[in-house]
Amino acid sequence: MVRQIHVLHPKRHHPLCARHNAPETCLTEYYQPPLRPDGFYSAYNVRGIEVDSNGVAWAACGSGQIGAFDRTKCKVVNGPSATGQHCPEGWTIYDTPGPKQLGQVVGSADWHYLAWVDLYNGLGLGEDVPVVNGTMSDSLVALLPGGEFVFLRVPYPMGFYMRSVEARIDDPDGGWKGRGMWTSYQEVPLWHIESGEGTFGKVAKFQARPDPLAH
Repeated sequence: MVRQIHVLHPKRHHPLCARHNAPETCLTEYYQPPLRPDGFYSAYNVRGIEVDSNGVAWAACGSGQIGAFDRTKCKVVNGPSATGQHCPEGWTIYDTPGPKQLGQVVGSADWHYLAWVDLYNGLGLGEDVPVVNGTMSDSLVALLPGGEFVFLRVPYPMGFYMRSVEARIDDPDGGWKGRGMWTSYQEVPLWHIESGEGTFGKVAKFQARPDPLAH
């Protein structure tokens, strides 16, 4: 199944689109990940989307990939030729590291469920860094500028399973100690991790030090 990125915006002549009769008075744009020459989608099963401060939409893909979509690169955005495959130039697809499933052509065996963008450098890896859930790799996966991946894991108990993510900056002048990224550690798989039946949900806080020995 291929999920599509939808962009909803009001028609110029109908200022009440956002409040009244939106389906009838608004335009919808949709963009599919581009097809490869062999007919496969370059990414598929888009699960969650976040937009950075530059207007780029970052998509977490169940195909073990992260997709970046920049609408400003599109030559066509609507009209009769806008069939979904009309803006391949707007997409950049990143395969996340890891093994592939048997017969898998693109991506990895990881399952990225939701996307989050660190707009204000709450984690400490930089502004506008996208982060996705690495469900099958017990991790959060951050993509740095230039294409480098950073995996964030909880060392114990093993079986880190997360969904929502948010950052908080308590002290803008406090260096790495004044900021952090928070995520839930819960859901159904909790009883299947190292600590076993009866395990309670947790909250995990991540902070990126400038070097391992930083104080």
